[in-house]
Amino acid sequence: MSDSLASLLAAALDARADLLTRLHGEQTDAYRLFHGSVEGAPGLTVDRYGDLLLVQSFHQSLSGDQIAALEAFYADALPGLAPIYNDRSQPNSRIRNPLTPEQKVAAHLPRQTSELGVNYRIQARHEGQDPWLFLDLRAGRRRVMAEAAGKSLLNLFAYTCGVGIAAAKAGARLVVNVDFAESGLRVGKESVRLNELPTRPRMVQSDVFAALRQYSGLGQPNMVRGKRLPPFPKLEPQQFDLVFLDPPRYAKSPFGVVDLVNDYPALFKPALLSTVEGGTLICCNNVAEVEAEAWLNQLRRSADKAGRPIREAEWIVPEADFPSPDGKPPLKIALLRV
Repeated sequence: MSDSLASLLAAALDARADLLTRLHGEQTDAYRLFHGSVEGAPGLTVDRYGDLLLVQSFHQSLSGDQIAALEAFYADALPGLAPIYNDRSQPNSRIRNPLTPEQKVAAHLPRQTSELGVNYRIQARHEGQDPWLFLDLRAGRRRVMAEAAGKSLLNLFAYTCGVGIAAAKAGARLVVNVDFAESGLRVGKESVRLNELPTRPRMVQSDVFAALRQYSGLGQPNMVRGKRLPPFPKLEPQQFDLVFLDPPRYAKSPFGVVDLVNDYPALFKPALLSTVEGGTLICCNNVAEVEAEAWLNQLRRSADKAGRPIREAEWIVPEADFPSPDGKPPLKIALLRV
């Protein structure tokens, strides 16, 4: 099994040769080296972040022999990377595998990675589960950088603020990142300090529903169904040239329910109303079973109902380190001119 795994890793690296040359030329050292779901080992991913080699398993644990084979392959093919293995095959995707004392130090070491000339803070293990920079969203960040100069950007469900920092680096005149989690915004602030930015991004710790209802002019009540809502930042109505909407699959709060399968319009409408006339709204949906065209049609109907029809629509496709043989990647990114 270890021999066959090494063969799969080698084939994946060979397939990326041209891509990696181009990415390195663009000051990018963060990319997926092995996308197991379509490259022969479902549930296994291998990502490079600067000098970190992050290995993750989601369906079943790697054996000791497999870990040794993987580390030996990359030590030869890409020397100098520090391998860390996160086994997330248990329920709730929690990281379960123990590390040696030396590995613990390496896993919790704050590192720096670069993408398209933008620097980001990264760490193999932290208080959360997911990496601080989602690599399949590079295509979205790339497009934001191409669109952002001189414009205002609202980055919703900002997590560690990667999209907002990329926009600021590209010359956006105003960047606002909104997320309910202080931990993600804190990482975003660390990444800001790693860059020389002409505009300092603003971080707003808020439930996205509460922020959007205020920005869009819909208004956020203080009580819902007779219950007083938790405190939230008071924001003035404002529209943005660019709005980036990247919600999780499902989340529930006192302010509303995020449900990418059954009710994307609940978020889409206020995000649309927070976008200037003639502006651009970029929407993401990472649920694999949601069919792209059906989802886009849902957005068109919602926009028409809100009196803000979509003038143009374009798909932004994940880059070649996230191969999709059927042309239907799980992550769908729709750029909408509204």
